[in-house]
Amino acid sequence: MSTDPDTTGASDGSAEEAGTSAAPAGRADAEDAPPGGTGPGEGTGEADASGASDTGTGDTGEPGGDAGSQRSEAEAELAAQRVERERIERRKAEKAGPVTAGAKLSGKAAELLAAVRAVEGGEKPAATVFGEPAPRRSAPEPVRRPQPAQAAAAPAAPAPDAVAAVRRVLTDGGAPEALAPQAAAALGEAADDVLREDPWQLLRIAGVRPEQADGFARALLGAECGPDDERRGRAVAGWLLEQAALAGHTALELPALTAALGRQGVPDPDAAVQGALAEGEALAFQDALEEPGTPARTAAGENSEDGEESDEQRPVRVLVGLERYALAEESLADGLARLVNSLPKETAEEWQAVAAPGGAAELVRAVAGHGLVLHTGGEAAHAEPAALLTAARAAGLRAVAACHTPDGRHRFAALLGAGDEGAWTEEEGVESVVTVSGLLAGAEGPGRDAEGGLDLDLLIVLDAPQLDVESAAMIVESLPDGARLVFTGDAGVLWSAGPGRVFADLLAARVCPQVASRVPDPGPLGELVSGIGVGELNQVEAPGKEIVIVPVRDAGEAVHRTVQLVADSVPRAIGVPAEQTVVITPGHGGAAGTRALNTALKERLNPGPGRFGGFDPGDRIAYSPAPGRTLPGQVVKADADGLHLSCAGGTVVVPRERVEQSVRHGWALTAHQAVGVRWPAVVVVLPGDAAQTLSRPWVYTAFGRASRHLSVVHGVEQALPRAVAEVPAKPRTTRLPVLLRTQVPAAG
Repeated sequence: MSTDPDTTGASDGSAEEAGTSAAPAGRADAEDAPPGGTGPGEGTGEADASGASDTGTGDTGEPGGDAGSQRSEAEAELAAQRVERERIERRKAEKAGPVTAGAKLSGKAAELLAAVRAVEGGEKPAATVFGEPAPRRSAPEPVRRPQPAQAAAAPAAPAPDAVAAVRRVLTDGGAPEALAPQAAAALGEAADDVLREDPWQLLRIAGVRPEQADGFARALLGAECGPDDERRGRAVAGWLLEQAALAGHTALELPALTAALGRQGVPDPDAAVQGALAEGEALAFQDALEEPGTPARTAAGENSEDGEESDEQRPVRVLVGLERYALAEESLADGLARLVNSLPKETAEEWQAVAAPGGAAELVRAVAGHGLVLHTGGEAAHAEPAALLTAARAAGLRAVAACHTPDGRHRFAALLGAGDEGAWTEEEGVESVVTVSGLLAGAEGPGRDAEGGLDLDLLIVLDAPQLDVESAAMIVESLPDGARLVFTGDAGVLWSAGPGRVFADLLAARVCPQVASRVPDPGPLGELVSGIGVGELNQVEAPGKEIVIVPVRDAGEAVHRTVQLVADSVPRAIGVPAEQTVVITPGHGGAAGTRALNTALKERLNPGPGRFGGFDPGDRIAYSPAPGRTLPGQVVKADADGLHLSCAGGTVVVPRERVEQSVRHGWALTAHQAVGVRWPAVVVVLPGDAAQTLSRPWVYTAFGRASRHLSVVHGVEQALPRAVAEVPAKPRTTRLPVLLRTQVPAAG
């Protein structure tokens, strides 16, 4: 590595002038926390007040075609998600009846909460309270229905009269009128009556915090408003579960939820949870826990043959979660069990003709005999799933690879020796490489069979750590019986922006074969990133200035040196132009966050008046068509139709009213926004105020976005090596491993 000697800004600080070697030191991720950061989950950043998540990953759909089709990309995906959720709800209804909405506390909800309190208070052992858990039956084949290639239209916007009525209520309560469209969409046509009856329903609008809802309630209810109002308790419980989901949890343990309710001033947290369960706003679960040294269980949860401890004697945990994520996680577990347990012999015979050379042969053998396979490795390891895809298609099998970003799609297609044009196989009539969003929306890929499943024998999903539970459930539910599914990805990168940690949970559950690639990433950058992945920040020789360290004293100097690197030093010394260089920083706020850096970079690289929402033609942007998805691009022009963008070779037109919510300047990104994409040159900014937020996955992800050159603007001293060695990924509470253990035998 090289160290830039010019730390004062007096000279150009070019990388070519650097001479001595140095090891980098670091800062943590502050970008993925829920708004306000007071939820019970981990808090690592800030959310966009517009409602578009600031933790957007690289999970994007690829725009293409004309502007009109691009405007409906997000709508098409949302429509596809609605269809899949209907399928999930039908499957859930087959297994158990739902909690009756609107009922007072009674039945299963009351019994469960009473049982929990009895166990926690020591009155009864868990075995006598909960009894033997009922064995989960094998997942039946999902009921599928044909889906058209074009997704249905998105729901109509709230009626103007409804928005106007909500605006009047908001005005009476002292809340911003700008929230009216969101409130009308979230609460329905009678939103004004709902808010007058229960002002705390304002918490269902993104970005609203409990203290703001309390002020709104006091203005509307007057003396009737109090902290012990059961409506407040229910609403705050739901808000906390939403914040936990933004932080990646699919559910919360009951003690964590009640403790968080107490911190929010709810006088009776247990009653608040009971109310949320009784109204059907949340669901409760009890899961048996595995203890170290306990005997293994069978798929049905029976005792092992040695007759040791039974499930009744094992400890349990009680969790509470929102229905949408609970259903998605249950559906994902059912679908994975179906793929693992229903592998027809005739499909195995079709795979006898599939062969691949070198390290891919092990992956081919695993896929030939199993419905689900996990593959791990870095960027260079993509060659193995590429060889699998090529071999499967050569054998006449219907095989497709799905990437999370257009950039990932192009890079993977290049590994097939085909490039963009050759990715289409005309004789079979399907694309060999698609995006995940395009596949789910029906805009890309092989289409659906008569039963509504994807017409595939093999689906390879790349960058699998980016999958949240809802996307993963939709993918799995869309696969027909007998199809093979391969999840492949780098286990060291940041997890998904949405709830869950699907890839990590599957690796931990060990319910299917796991193939670890032995292909290392090449060069000094590959050596550096590989060391970070195992917790070591190594001294790396970089004779070609592949890695440069630029020490700084404060955030102001960090911004100055970053602009200098992007605009001058890297183009001159490394030969990478500014438009192929990206800046990555831990968060959006702060003196050296994306907002401050983008302002400085625009002033240097593309100054202009910003007449259209702060944007000018030529500005680099980060476009979020949906929360959690980010698409890098450039502003082309602005007119009465909106802001015209060029993203991944396609044209996107963002209506004027959506520009503020969905478009940011994009010279500087967060690591979550950059994941799944690689650039020739990357400048990672580590200002001193971010030292406490650094983690090994953040550093691994940020440093791994560079393919030719990495500059580290370093102001955190020893916090960087300490984060790499000692700070793993923040834990997330999920149920997937427990659900899988009850349905799928261990792979051994």
